[in-house]
Amino acid sequence: MKIQLNSTGKRFRWEWIFRDVTMTIGSGDVCAVYGPNGSGKSTFLKVLSGYLTPSEGNVDWFLAEKKLTRNAVFRHVAYAAPYVELIEEFSIREMVEFHVSFQTAVHGLSVPEMIDLIGLPRAGNKQIRNFSSGMKQRLKLGLAILTDRPLLLLDEPGTNLDTPSHEWYLALLERFRHNRTVVIASNEDRDFVACNSHISITDYK
Repeated sequence: MKIQLNSTGKRFRWEWIFRDVTMTIGSGDVCAVYGPNGSGKSTFLKVLSGYLTPSEGNVDWFLAEKKLTRNAVFRHVAYAAPYVELIEEFSIREMVEFHVSFQTAVHGLSVPEMIDLIGLPRAGNKQIRNFSSGMKQRLKLGLAILTDRPLLLLDEPGTNLDTPSHEWYLALLERFRHNRTVVIASNEDRDFVACNSHISITDYK
């Protein structure tokens, strides 16, 4: 998927979160969006996802050179963020089974294969409510990366991940990022290893 922004800005009341962004995120790019906490990275990703409408300018999405309407973009997006909730009464198996009931797994992966790739063998039938914050983040990332969508948006992917889990995230992303457009928002350089383009949100204040 290709995304074109033309003089794009977003504000809440009188405060501009960002403005006058003109750029193209090309199909297959892995783009880093960096800036300090509270700088507007999450808002920028929500605009890229079509969830939020720009306050000025416009965003255009193209899939195989065909322009998409904003209302159709959500069908092509996989999204992970610390603020995205999981169904905490579910086990990991129930969560993955529920997820693939309305999303397609990348490369036709089966539920057991997805669970194996997420790599939480000691989770068993434990309810997600009893997971640590790092386990929950790992599950969110796994569900997003293993979903067959051409646009992958990852907001603060390293949140609550220890070193082994962060290495797992980078390896999983490297394995399944190809032929997809990926945008990663973070203030941690370690999250940007795979990125081939960068944007500082503070340049657009």
